[in-house]
Amino acid sequence: MSTVKETLSDAESRMQKSIENVRHEFAAIRTGKASAGLLDGIKVEAYGQAMPLKQVGNVGTLDSRTLTVQVWDKGMVATVEKAIRDSNLGLNPATDGQTIRIPVPPLTEERRKEYVKVTKKQAEEGKVAVRNIRRDANHAIDKLEKEKLITEDEKARAKKDIDNLTHKYEKSLDELTSKKEKEIMEV
Repeated sequence: MSTVKETLSDAESRMQKSIENVRHEFAAIRTGKASAGLLDGIKVEAYGQAMPLKQVGNVGTLDSRTLTVQVWDKGMVATVEKAIRDSNLGLNPATDGQTIRIPVPPLTEERRKEYVKVTKKQAEEGKVAVRNIRRDANHAIDKLEKEKLITEDEKARAKKDIDNLTHKYEKSLDELTSKKEKEIMEV
């Protein structure tokens, strides 16, 4: 049987994971600047299975407008290049031996606005996840009171703590979203 403290601790760690998930999603959204996180979602067909790009080469930035992928297996260069080209990120890689250079073109105004919409959608999904965690924690607290393991006052305090946690993580998501939107809209 869990306690109020365990319930709050579990809720907070799950909310933190939701924030981290949104932060990871945001890393894959282009801002017009070269960022290794931009290629995180790319899978490469290697050795009979789809593998993350990071598992077939080193991803790095050459400058603010150029990404590089140092492919470990020379036979994989063409496959990696094709995966990047087909990734729907609007990137056009160029091969130089075992190194693939990827110029990151500046974003158009229209594309920037699309990315802002995607950012807001992902942030809203993060908020929904946080609210679902709040609901689960509140149910656990209700159950503790129903089983007479905590008093009504303890239940009220615990629910207030859960709401405070929820507001804290929603505010954190709002700040992350605002920062990402500024990065996207920056020319």
